[in-house]
Amino acid sequence: MNAPQTGPQNVSDETLDPADQDAGAPACVLSFNANDPSGASGIAADIATIAAMGAHALPVITSLLIRDTAEVFESVEIDADAIAEQARSILEDATIASWKVGFLGSAEGVSVVAEIISDYPDVPLVSYLPNLSWMEEDAQSAYLEAFRELIVPSSHVLVGNHTTLTDFLLPDWESERPPSARELAVAAAELGAGYVLVTGVQLPDQFIDNVLATAQGAVAGERFERFEASFVGAGDTLSAALAAIISTGTELDVAVSEALSFLDQSLDAGFRPGMGGVVPDRFFWALPPGEPPAEGEDATESGHPALDDSVPPPSSRNVH
Repeated sequence: MNAPQTGPQNVSDETLDPADQDAGAPACVLSFNANDPSGASGIAADIATIAAMGAHALPVITSLLIRDTAEVFESVEIDADAIAEQARSILEDATIASWKVGFLGSAEGVSVVAEIISDYPDVPLVSYLPNLSWMEEDAQSAYLEAFRELIVPSSHVLVGNHTTLTDFLLPDWESERPPSARELAVAAAELGAGYVLVTGVQLPDQFIDNVLATAQGAVAGERFERFEASFVGAGDTLSAALAAIISTGTELDVAVSEALSFLDQSLDAGFRPGMGGVVPDRFFWALPPGEPPAEGEDATESGHPALDDSVPPPSSRNVH
C-alpha cells in the first residue's frame, strides 16, 4: 500500500494556516487513546499505524492500561484537566486533519474529549468502540452512556466489532438472527453518526465480513478468510489507518477499502511478542528485501483462545 503523503488541511479557524507549515508535510492526526504497555493496542498502536500510513500522530493519552498481550487487568484514570491540557496545547500549535478516538478512560474523559472535538466541527472523527467487558459494571455503564451521548453524535465513522456494536446500539435486539450492518447504521444515525464500520460479521464458508454502512445500506467492505489466530489491537489498527487515510481527503469508501487492506496485511504479518495474542505488524511493508516472515511462523500458527468473547470464535481472524 502506498502511504498517503498529502499535507495538512486548514480545517478550523483555530488551527494554523497551512502557509505557515512546511510544504508537503504529512497530515496530522490527533489521537485520543489509552497507553497500552504491550504496544498491541491503544496509543502505541495508533502512533505506529498513523506513521505507517504516512501521516503524523499527535498522541493524547487518556488513561494508563495495566495489561499484557492476553488481557486487560485495570485502567488508571488520568485527570480530565490533564487530558484537556495535552490536547489544547498542541491544537494551539499544529493544524489537524482528522481525529481518532479510542478508549477515553472514564465518563469524565469522554466528556472533556467531546468538548474539545466540538470546537472543530469540520475535522472528521473516526471513533472506535472496543469491548469493555473487563471494566466494572458501573464504570462501564457510565462510560458507554457518555460515549453514546457525546462521542457518537460527532462521529463521521463509528468503528467496532459486530457483537460489540450490537450490544451498544441495539441492546434490546431479540431476533434470532444478528442485526445487519445497515440496521446498526440506522441505530447509529439516530444518535447522529454518519457511518458505521462493522467488523467481524459472521459469514458461511469460513469468511467474516467487514462492512461500511449508512442508514440507507452498505457502502463498502472487504471479506477476510478465517484461520486459527487471536489478535490484539486489530480494531485500533483499522480505525487509526482509516483516520490517517481520510486526513488526506480520500473518499470514504476508498479509504475504508485501503484501511481494511492495510489491516489484512498487518494481520498476515502478525507476531506474538509475549504469551498472549498476536500483534498486527503495522510495518510489514518495511521488511528488508528477501526477508519475508518465514513460512509457517506467522500468525496462522496461533492456537490460543480468543481474548474477547465479543469477536468471532478462535478459528477466525478476529477484528476487535
